[in-house]
Amino acid sequence: MEFQCLTDLKCLSKMPKSHSSDIDRLIQVLAKVPGLGPRSARRAVLMMLKKKESLMTPLAERLEAVAETVGECEICGNLDTHNPCHVCEDVRRDSSTLCIVEEVADLWALDRSEGYKGLYHVLGGTLSALDGVGPDQLNISSLMERIESGTIKEVILALNATVDGQTTSHYISDRLSEFEQVKITALAHGLPVGGELDYLDDGTLMAAMRARNSIE
Repeated sequence: MEFQCLTDLKCLSKMPKSHSSDIDRLIQVLAKVPGLGPRSARRAVLMMLKKKESLMTPLAERLEAVAETVGECEICGNLDTHNPCHVCEDVRRDSSTLCIVEEVADLWALDRSEGYKGLYHVLGGTLSALDGVGPDQLNISSLMERIESGTIKEVILALNATVDGQTTSHYISDRLSEFEQVKITALAHGLPVGGELDYLDDGTLMAAMRARNSIE
């Protein structure tokens, strides 16, 4: 009876001292992952404990491998096991088009939609006076270097439709206005105000990419 109680999720959540401190620490770490929280972390840990060979061990091996091999691409800021990343090294992509995004998650979301086959540049966030984030805290200087190379003909501003995202878009647009050969466009139809790219479906992202507008 006691064993059944310990393997039951409801009982586990009511008995915080019924397991070792190592399990507690694992739950605490998982609870820091966005979208989980303490309750979901307990469920995940319990499932892994029940399926050590098929779930926990392979997961631990993959986590260790990724921690050792994944790094930031020196060109675009993407995360990959290669540097430069697979996107930057793909000769099939349109090297004259550059899509600017806030975070790596946005890059992955747009590329998953298969509506765009150019290159990317990850800013690493947005301008925010309240949070003390200025141009020097973002990957804007490296962006300007890529534009100055002369190979980019179109820049797509694919930042989130938030106040900070649009402020950053305007700032970058102003910085790029001196490059007359560069066409500046932005995502349009399908993106709700206040929406974030990583939470949108593939169809919406594809429609927005295809219907991008010129910025005056």
